[in-house]
Amino acid sequence: MLINLSIKNYALIDNLNVNFTEGFTTITGETGAGKSILLGGLSLVLGKRADMSSLKDKEAKCVIEAVFDLKNYNLKSFFNKNDLEYETHTIVRREIHPSGKSRAFVNDSPLTLDILTQLGKRLVDIHSQHQTLQLTEHDFQLKLIDAFADNAGILDAYTIKLGKYKATLQEFEELIEFQKNANKEHDYNAFLLNELDSIYLEEGLQEKLEDQYEQLNNIETVLENLSKGNQILKDDQIGIISLFQELKSILVKLSGIGNKFTPLRERFDSVFIELKDLAEEMQIMQESIEPDPGKLEEINSKLQAIYDLQRKHDVSDITQLIDIRKTLANKVSATQNLEEAIEDKRSLIEGLKKELDKEADLLSVRRKNAIPEIKQKLEASLSSLGLPNATFKIDTIPAEEYKSNGTDKLIFLFSANKGSDYNTLKKVASGGELSRIMLVIKSILARYEHLPTLMFDEIDSGVSGEISNRMGDIMHKMSRNMQVFSITHLPQIASKGDHHFKVFKTDKEDSTQTQMKELLEDERVFELAEMLGGKSLSDSALAHARELLN
Repeated sequence: MLINLSIKNYALIDNLNVNFTEGFTTITGETGAGKSILLGGLSLVLGKRADMSSLKDKEAKCVIEAVFDLKNYNLKSFFNKNDLEYETHTIVRREIHPSGKSRAFVNDSPLTLDILTQLGKRLVDIHSQHQTLQLTEHDFQLKLIDAFADNAGILDAYTIKLGKYKATLQEFEELIEFQKNANKEHDYNAFLLNELDSIYLEEGLQEKLEDQYEQLNNIETVLENLSKGNQILKDDQIGIISLFQELKSILVKLSGIGNKFTPLRERFDSVFIELKDLAEEMQIMQESIEPDPGKLEEINSKLQAIYDLQRKHDVSDITQLIDIRKTLANKVSATQNLEEAIEDKRSLIEGLKKELDKEADLLSVRRKNAIPEIKQKLEASLSSLGLPNATFKIDTIPAEEYKSNGTDKLIFLFSANKGSDYNTLKKVASGGELSRIMLVIKSILARYEHLPTLMFDEIDSGVSGEISNRMGDIMHKMSRNMQVFSITHLPQIASKGDHHFKVFKTDKEDSTQTQMKELLEDERVFELAEMLGGKSLSDSALAHARELLN
């Protein structure tokens, strides 16, 4: 429920702050007084796109703030989903800056315009001439039937299954398309993979082969140097080991003379052991290494194959070749397993289609069962609104595709007079007839669907007299279960309001301002009298106004 609206620096409004309560509220005012401005300001705070031309003072920001009582709106899940702070009394604020920047807040938490628009639809349903045109659309007409048939739960189940079906169908189509391209590439990828598989690729292989190649390619130099090394170590006359033997004798004699020489001998022993190990290792190497031209050629061939693959795939090391091999293996495997994956997806689609058909068939049955009573209620309500001969032809026929609300095409035809041909509302219903039909539909929806605050913007267009009186009765009856506003030019409707506001303009210095006030009992009499007979306020107009209020 809307409990407060504050508008600053918008169009002809400097500063407006109005409180509202539950029930039926009527809003009147002369043409051009600013009723549309008030509605425009409310639309902005509900998510309508901002227009810089709406700023009264182009150097100051426009701020529109609305306070809502949400205790009956079941909006906690919406707030949680969009990471908004929920409060029973929620404040929605819209700011439009002179720079053109627009910002929106809910309980001081910023939010996008898209989320604000979604929230706005759940807070206030503004009926305008544009929305009357919605009445001619099949989806809106079907919404009436679904509300009456209590199809909300089934529609939710259908929507979930439709989402799964569409997602799976898209995956299936992508697999088919992938298969077309994959088949073209499969042979080439398999060829590349075989090339890489011809060499056992592993981390460090290239370095290992390059090291082996260097040794075998320089085998004569290796053997020559090992031989020289062994000669230096083991020569009987000048070899290092022979000299170390002499040094050992000297250190043994010294250690026998005094303990302070013992550490020298111990250090020598350690070095001498290492030296003999070195000599032994070099001797083994010299004896074990021999030229192997065949092995050298084999290693050279492997290295050349690796270098060729690196050049072919434009990489610099074996790790990148390993990554490329994995990618190719996945592609080849995916192509080989694609047919099985496609069949699995096709089977899944068939299963989802059966579930979807079951929900859609249930919707169709319930809609057909609800149509006779809806038709009766529409015609009875319109009869009381001055259309005694208005009749409808309503039916559903199967559609060829899954739609967002089922598989039904709706036939919704109207005739306002006896003997007239039935046709779509768009073709045969006048503006006044559309307004009355829309009001009746809203009143039916209000009984079966939890609607937000309803604001009718001149829904009385094209009607007058007793018919407008009855339309006012319908809106007042609706307000027993929800908050209803009506912006109206008709005194018969204005008099039905539990609360009556007047929008008017005042001149202040060099500017015109739009203001709004709630009328007291006597003020309502004068306002209704003016609406009935003009500014002259005749006794008969005043008497008629009092009669309307009573």
